Amino acid sequence: LGKWLDNQRELKKKGTLEDSRKEELERLGVVWNPSDEQWEQMFCLFREYKQRNGDCNVPRSYSEDGANLGRWLSFQRELKKKGKMDASREKLLGKLGVVWE
Repeated sequence: LGKWLDNQRELKKKGTLEDSRKEELERLGVVWNPSDEQWEQMFCLFREYKQRNGDCNVPRSYSEDGANLGRWLSFQRELKKKGKMDASREKLLGKLGVVWE
């Protein structure tokens, strides 16, 4: 099933997935880009952390809901440092007050 779903994602990416199939898969809740969905989930956890704690200083070993939020934030800082961070994500994190260095 996983390989089939990867194939459907690839067809959508190429623009060759039939509209009816795309619509049906979306009704079933298919996520077209799992890494984007995961980033959004982690960002939501991070935003909640900031609201609770009043800062963006997540300890590296801090986990919430089974996800290591501290490691995720460290990875975001690394991406920015290497110039590989998506500009829209950098802006979202910056608005929350992330200290990059």
